[in-house]
Amino acid sequence: MLRSSLALVVTIGLATACGAPPAAAVAPPPVAPLPAFELVETVPVETTLDHPELADAADVWLAMINGARRSIDLAQFYASNHQPSRLEPIVAALEAAVARGVRVRFLAEQGFVKVYPDTLERLTRAGAAVRHLSLKGVAGGGGILHAKYFVVDDRDAFFGSQNFDWRALEHNYELGARVREPAVVAGLAAIFAADWARAGGEPVPAAHVPPPRGALTLVASPPDLLPAGVAWDLPRLVALLDAATATIRVELLTYRADADGAPWDALEAPLVRAARRGVRVELLLADWSKREKTIAGLQRLARIPNLAIRLTTIPVWSGGFVPFARVTHAKALVVDDAHAWLGTSNWEKDYFTRSRNLGVVIDDAALAGELARFFTTLWNSPYAVPVDPDATYTPPRIE
Repeated sequence: MLRSSLALVVTIGLATACGAPPAAAVAPPPVAPLPAFELVETVPVETTLDHPELADAADVWLAMINGARRSIDLAQFYASNHQPSRLEPIVAALEAAVARGVRVRFLAEQGFVKVYPDTLERLTRAGAAVRHLSLKGVAGGGGILHAKYFVVDDRDAFFGSQNFDWRALEHNYELGARVREPAVVAGLAAIFAADWARAGGEPVPAAHVPPPRGALTLVASPPDLLPAGVAWDLPRLVALLDAATATIRVELLTYRADADGAPWDALEAPLVRAARRGVRVELLLADWSKREKTIAGLQRLARIPNLAIRLTTIPVWSGGFVPFARVTHAKALVVDDAHAWLGTSNWEKDYFTRSRNLGVVIDDAALAGELARFFTTLWNSPYAVPVDPDATYTPPRIE
């Protein structure tokens, strides 16, 4: 750098001495600001579902972790790695972050620790702090940590449908978001701090999340475990559905309008109301919904005018059957192509009333349009087939 500076001074001096005017300084090109909200996908290998304009989760995760300077806080349903896989470089990057002095904390759902212990033990050996969260007896009992998110340096965050699972980066149709909007990041950090304390048997720290600014609003569940300033997601979803005037598009792994054998229509009722007032309602679900207790409700719902349901099937990978994978796993809602929600919840009662989940409500037509295109790609693909109200379905192999 010093040598380059001296060369520039000499060049200008010679030009001036020869009577030529000094060259004008060239301003560096402007640096485009990073987006406050960026959709990030995973596309199953060997499918035609890719969106070239969307970044891949494996690349985004690696860049975020490699860019961490102070802290990385991860809250995940579980951690399941496989070698080789797209998750392996990310686990290695977390180990490298610890080695360069970054504080890494990993919070996992207690119920899956014995099922998938290896990656958590590996991170512990590397020097990361690992805790296991149990919400049993809390928030009505029986709840789980189902959210999937992480926060880097309290300024950069990721959330979405992708579990910390090698299959979520290779074999599933997933959607998440990298977010830098300060109020959303602060809200995620506050949720993590509270759950980290719960997992450690410590007092939950007081927190007040700044109010949302602009088009992005963090929402979460369950309602009795929310930091001040974070709204419960279920009422916000109902409000979005009830405000629809033209279209409702919902994409999920699963949807059910009952719980523990009893009806639960908190989300089904507004869907039906919308269809009956002439709104086109489209519900896109994985073929895991062909299970007996789920498909009957969908077949009943499919008989309602203006309400269309399609089930998706991702072909088996050429390398063989992959358990708990080859599935459409995104969780999103788009209303009138102008408003949207992206989250971690399937639409079943427990996800909203007892378990830890979260999402962002989006009041921006451009972002809602991106979500709509993600939905439409799958809806119009050969992988999606309408539900037949009179058919007899056989559940797919899952494990």
